[in-house]
Amino acid sequence: MWRTEVSSSAVGLDIGARRFLHPGPLRWLRALGWGGLLFALFMLFYAVASQAGEPARGAAATPLSLVVVAVLSAVGLGLYAGMVRLAEGRWPAELGLRRAAPELLVGLVVGAAMLSAVVAALLAFGLYDISGPRASSPLAMINVGVASGVFEELIFRAIVLRLLMRAFGAWPALALSAALFGALHLANPNATPVAAVAIAVEAGLMLASFYLLTGRLWVSIGVHAAWNFTQGWIWGARVSGIPVQESLYLSAPKAGAPDWLSGGAFGPEASVPAMLIGTGVAVIVLYQAWKKGNFQARSETAQPIVEVFD
Repeated sequence: MWRTEVSSSAVGLDIGARRFLHPGPLRWLRALGWGGLLFALFMLFYAVASQAGEPARGAAATPLSLVVVAVLSAVGLGLYAGMVRLAEGRWPAELGLRRAAPELLVGLVVGAAMLSAVVAALLAFGLYDISGPRASSPLAMINVGVASGVFEELIFRAIVLRLLMRAFGAWPALALSAALFGALHLANPNATPVAAVAIAVEAGLMLASFYLLTGRLWVSIGVHAAWNFTQGWIWGARVSGIPVQESLYLSAPKAGAPDWLSGGAFGPEASVPAMLIGTGVAVIVLYQAWKKGNFQARSETAQPIVEVFD
């Protein structure tokens, strides 16, 4: 049986304090260098997984593509765990398996509910038109949800946020990781500076908040995956500026709806309702994480968290 061993007196997040991240001169620079290496490697891995799950032009996604994406995602998580074990002398608490299933389920429910609340608000204020339902396959958007949920959370929370926290502390890490998350979305179709700010605030901070609260990625992965899947397949809205090929419903801004209110061609994520809902959740969860003491790193002398088999 897989179980977690941890000192009962441990407080704060286990962000690494041994081997390459040991206390001493230039620790901040070592953390940044290690983070940069992991970032580059897993961005490449993410590109491969995304390409594997994307159907050829005009073709439908297949169950095999979903299996490939799931396997690549599992391999990516395993590779990360192995690299952290070798370079940091610990099994990553951020991938602790004991709470994985319930936390993933919570994340999936929360992500679907949040995005549906955004769409409901856009509809209630007369900013969106929705038509459907219609026959369609969810496989392509499941692929998107799995790949984006696993790899973007691994990259931006377990790598970028965690190692920036190791280098500079929690508040600078939150600000910098959220800003990077938003800025990279500028490469998406129909992106604008307003959309990038919206992604940084409503998603970058909100997804980070669940990692800071739990010390694990599972809720964040679930929220991210369900947010994208619900937005793309259930409601048929653009996902970060990218139009979906198949969806249950079809959602789009009404003619004449102001882009700054509706999100325009970027989709609901750049809308005012998304910013209000995402930011509201982020503030609440970040406050809970702060009260829990997770805005600080675990003591250098605390017994490390270890995932073991009995």
